[in-house]
Amino acid sequence: MNVAIDQLPLSARIHARLTERLQPTELRVTDESAAHAGHVGANDTGQGTHMRVCIASPLFAQLSRVQRHRLVYDALQDFIDQGLHALAIELI
Repeated sequence: MNVAIDQLPLSARIHARLTERLQPTELRVTDESAAHAGHVGANDTGQGTHMRVCIASPLFAQLSRVQRHRLVYDALQDFIDQGLHALAIELI
């Protein structure tokens, strides 16, 4: 059964986007939205507003920490524009 990418949970869509754009050697995307219920930017569903990304990529070689974060933010900008409120990035 094929599911359209836009019907997948946000964490799965973020995972797919980062895999496509940054070719990670390690990647974990965790939806931490439920832990932020009632906080600014949270929604009533408890999903899709607060994400944690742990990522390693060969594209990060020779880049500063800020440049690495910028690559992740750039890859996910449309998700941010559509309501992703918080994005924690751990470079591994």
